[in-house]
Amino acid sequence: MVRAAVLPEVNAPLVVTDIELPQPGPGQVRVKLAAAGVCHSDLSLSNGTLRQPVPAVLGHEGAGTVVEVGEGVAHVAVGDRVVLNWAPACGSCHFCGLAEPWLCANAGAAAAAPYATLAVDGSELYPGLGTAVFAEETVVAASAVLPLPEGVPLGDAALLGCAVLTGYGAVHHVAGVRPGESVAVYGVGGVGLAVLQSARIAGADRIIAVDVAPGKEELARAAGATDFVVAGEDTAKRVRKLTGGYGADAAVECVGRADTIRTAWSSTRRGGRTAVVGIGGQDQQVAFTALELFYFGRTLSGCVYGNCDPAKDLPVLAGHAREGRLDLSALVTDRIGLDGIPDAFEAMTAGRGGRALVVF
Repeated sequence: MVRAAVLPEVNAPLVVTDIELPQPGPGQVRVKLAAAGVCHSDLSLSNGTLRQPVPAVLGHEGAGTVVEVGEGVAHVAVGDRVVLNWAPACGSCHFCGLAEPWLCANAGAAAAAPYATLAVDGSELYPGLGTAVFAEETVVAASAVLPLPEGVPLGDAALLGCAVLTGYGAVHHVAGVRPGESVAVYGVGGVGLAVLQSARIAGADRIIAVDVAPGKEELARAAGATDFVVAGEDTAKRVRKLTGGYGADAAVECVGRADTIRTAWSSTRRGGRTAVVGIGGQDQQVAFTALELFYFGRTLSGCVYGNCDPAKDLPVLAGHAREGRLDLSALVTDRIGLDGIPDAFEAMTAGRGGRALVVF
């Protein structure tokens, strides 16, 4: 038996209880978790914004040590340190054939299949986003584990599984930030902090952090922001003023609200690029006029998992971490146990802090 935080049903409180994990079958791996990040996507799964069969063990941003492998698993062995990949590409669907593994049609299949049972009554449990890392241990497909390069602390490495890959990819793969450019980052949570660091790594000259909470200025500046703007009705105007009246070359929206997306787009220059990382609900409608789309010539792009190929990007990020360019611990504002996850959800809803990290 292992301890886990279970979501009994949508919008219900998490319950920390014992669960039973099966032995890993062919092509599966059992991982003992060292740490798990609490991501806004977990909150979205718990409240129904994103679909997830229940009851479920949530959590998708994790790192740990392999304790058992099933038949046919060759790329990791018992004792290996690994990072969980919540969206493993199948390699054979239409999108994988286009070399776009972040859009894989089958990446979410594991989330829809029971993987464990409740110890108290044997009822089936589903793995949140296929990984279920809000637990002391988990069993996942071998494709969902990535070997962790040397030189990165195992606990902090959990952040590489979602926040950092997403933030790095938003800057490098989607917005295409170049040295000397200006970047506006909307939302200074865990992903936003990763975006700020990634913009600094990319060589951005002016990095403007925008958030509704004035208290996040210190966090933002420590991550690389050169300026901090408290969000308000004239946010886009203030960002344009900080960039010579033209607007930022690129903006990254990490909130998932229609008004924030619209503001981020409006704060870029003519020809500017906006990457939307935040996941909003179906009720969040963003409006543009046909004339302004023509006149400004801006680009608005969705961003799924940073448009990353984790197998290729993880070693790059590990290198930045080893060389001191990427400070993983700077993203973490709270280190908690499993019973602290509800408070972390509340803090995210209220816009407080950066990343909360469950430490086992």
